[in-house]
Amino acid sequence: DSTGKKMTLCQLYAKQNAQRANVKKSTMKQREQLMRLLKEDKLGARSIDTIKPSDAKEWALRMKDKGFSYNTINNHKRSLKASFYIAIQDDCVRKNPFDFKLNEVLENDTKEKVALTEEQEQALLSFIKTDNVYHKHYDDVLILLKTGLRISELCGLTVADIDFKNEVVIIDHQLLKSKEQGYYIETPKTKSGIRQVPLSRETIQAFQRVMKKHPKAEPFVIDGRSNFLFVNHKGKPKVAIDYNALFVRMIKKYNKHHKDNPLPHITPHTLRHTFCTRLASKNMNPKDLQYIMGHSNISITMNWYAHASIDTAKSEVQRLIA
Repeated sequence: DSTGKKMTLCQLYAKQNAQRANVKKSTMKQREQLMRLLKEDKLGARSIDTIKPSDAKEWALRMKDKGFSYNTINNHKRSLKASFYIAIQDDCVRKNPFDFKLNEVLENDTKEKVALTEEQEQALLSFIKTDNVYHKHYDDVLILLKTGLRISELCGLTVADIDFKNEVVIIDHQLLKSKEQGYYIETPKTKSGIRQVPLSRETIQAFQRVMKKHPKAEPFVIDGRSNFLFVNHKGKPKVAIDYNALFVRMIKKYNKHHKDNPLPHITPHTLRHTFCTRLASKNMNPKDLQYIMGHSNISITMNWYAHASIDTAKSEVQRLIA
């Protein structure tokens, strides 16, 4: 029985995916991973009316033993919880075995996200600016630090996306690359990802420099877009993996020369966190910051604000009401 309460967990998950077929490629990849994991695990072949919360929790523990991170397990758990809601609505089962908090079963060992301090930011920028190898990446790093873009959004930028007249950069796509199909363009991570990010004077000048040194290579067209701003020496657009590798090398060299005061592990995403933290610490209106960051949900943005205290509350009241 592949329809009622005797269907297996794999069949239920397949049913849920079929009902929402029009999704991003990254979502498809996650679905394929979870389906593969369910097929390899004994839970996948169990009929859904026999799965209890204790079974679901034991599945989470097995995933941990396989080496999956807390966040990956939590995302997969969320998908399975959604699948069971379909089964509940279809009167196949009464309760949702995946309706539990993962942190009651596994320790959340996700590392705290780091943001650079203002001193670290300055140290990094002046190192890159004067380094004989990395100086050519100065503008890329500066733009990431001063716009908070996701790395795939930066990689997707073309000449047409920079609006110098209105001093904004228009974000309405991202550039990704996969083994299977090479480069492709995707809409931003969420609907809120479509936005215009204001540019400071310094950032405008950085974009102007990037355009100036833009190689006059064969136009490289991806899904109808061309004139990508951030390209390698062959004129092909750089992607996230290129920047991740660059940052590893760059920070390694910095730390070799600054053993007494090393920088933490930095990725392009660290610069996004740094941008967000900086604006939150200056008490920017959270809704404005949410818009600029392209956060789908205000609670994501609020996490970057310092925790309230009576001292900050007092000074804010005096600033605003006095």
